[in-house]
Amino acid sequence: MDPHFLALVLFFGIAVLYSSVGHAGASGYLAVMALLSFAPESIKPTSLVLNIAVASIASWRYLRAGRFDAKVFLPLIIVAMPMAYFGGALQLPALWFARGAGVFLVLSAFIMAWRACQLGEGKEPRALPPWLGTVIGAPIGFLSGIIGVGGGIFLSPILIAGRWAAVRHVSGISALFILINSIAGLFGSRMAGAVFDPFLLWWLLSVVLGGLIGSWLGVSRFGARAILLVLFMVLMTAGVKLLVAS
Repeated sequence: MDPHFLALVLFFGIAVLYSSVGHAGASGYLAVMALLSFAPESIKPTSLVLNIAVASIASWRYLRAGRFDAKVFLPLIIVAMPMAYFGGALQLPALWFARGAGVFLVLSAFIMAWRACQLGEGKEPRALPPWLGTVIGAPIGFLSGIIGVGGGIFLSPILIAGRWAAVRHVSGISALFILINSIAGLFGSRMAGAVFDPFLLWWLLSVVLGGLIGSWLGVSRFGARAILLVLFMVLMTAGVKLLVAS
């Protein structure tokens, strides 16, 4: 099978699954392109463009449904955005970052499984101190820019494990966080002379359709426990793919 067509099919599935929990799929796109041996210089910017498309849809859906908390979001993004730009502008060997991200995602998957088992109806989220939000947002933004992701896949397990946001709000927070970080990372990457895969338009159509389906499922069909279990599968899949691809 032609690798571009195979990527199109896989990207659609990734967009459905990731957008159902407020993510955009960048770690999945990166892993697929690495496994299919696409040009290294096109992988990060292509992933960021696909990320922006899906994150735009997910952000609109979750914010419209009220699944968002601005008090948590603002201190995170205020430092993450410029750090994502600087990270995107760096052209460093991605091997160490891919392996570190893979290990982190696998560990985060187990955190999600634990949270799903411990989830209770009466638990209220704790307030996230603004200073702590900036401390969390800065390294996530920088690492996201370097790798070519939006950072939501790092942010979600931290917010849920720390109980700093309601589970249903995490998806909306992550989606908008991913969108803004991906735009910043793409601008940084373009400043460094990034190139795009010529098949990008077809991939965009695929992930847009997947994002529409997945975000609809996440907003209207999935409960809190289901979101955590789906997130477990997302994190585990992304982590293993990154480790294998690296």
